[in-house]
Amino acid sequence: MSVNVCTDQLAMMLADDKQLYSVSHLAVDDRVSAMATEAAEYQINFARAEEIYLMKPDLVLAGAYTARASVEMLQSFGIKVEIFTPATGVDDVPAKLAQMGKDLGREAEAEALINDLTDRLDTFRRVVETRPRAAMYFANGYTTGDRTLAGQILVAAGFSNIAVEAGYSGGGVLPLEVLAMSDPAIIVSGEKYPGASRSEAILDHPVVESFADRLNGTETDRDWICGTPFVLRAIDDLANVRDALGDTAQD
Repeated sequence: MSVNVCTDQLAMMLADDKQLYSVSHLAVDDRVSAMATEAAEYQINFARAEEIYLMKPDLVLAGAYTARASVEMLQSFGIKVEIFTPATGVDDVPAKLAQMGKDLGREAEAEALINDLTDRLDTFRRVVETRPRAAMYFANGYTTGDRTLAGQILVAAGFSNIAVEAGYSGGGVLPLEVLAMSDPAIIVSGEKYPGASRSEAILDHPVVESFADRLNGTETDRDWICGTPFVLRAIDDLANVRDALGDTAQD
């Protein structure tokens, strides 16, 4: 069974028909899971040690940030837990597939996915004369640089990242002043969640609203979150946005 939204998807891609029993509750949330429809076919769990123990799994697939108390309790019960670290770039995806293939005894199936992924990724890496400058801007003014999965998706699609210009390699808060002065060709953001989250209020700030015509509609959710072959779809979607801008966009 899997208790992490990223291991959920890797497992669903590779497990045989009788191998995977349960996936996390996030797997059925189409805002964060690229395989929400497929996940509905499995038993859902909430990553609680008690419920996992009662399911009597032979193997638990977890993320590095899965609740440590649950993981340690399961291990103390003698249940094998395989930990997957987050992908920090598109080149990490083959390793995640290989790890899952090994854990499930599905090495050949994993190798086939890896070969397809690497072939398609080579065709997506854009050699372009100009790279429009893009800003990634989320709740709380969060942005990501080039040493992140989202940042590398941006580059593979043919953009340059203003966060890198501003000195961000990982993630951090980008001041509104820096966003305004950078004058990006597009702003890449995510889908707002229902409710009244104060963290998302910054996306309604007049500075951000002044760039309303540059919000490209690409949702950095689902295909962007996990190190799976769905990163190819994220790159393709964003590359289409770049092509629509044309080579006359700001270099």
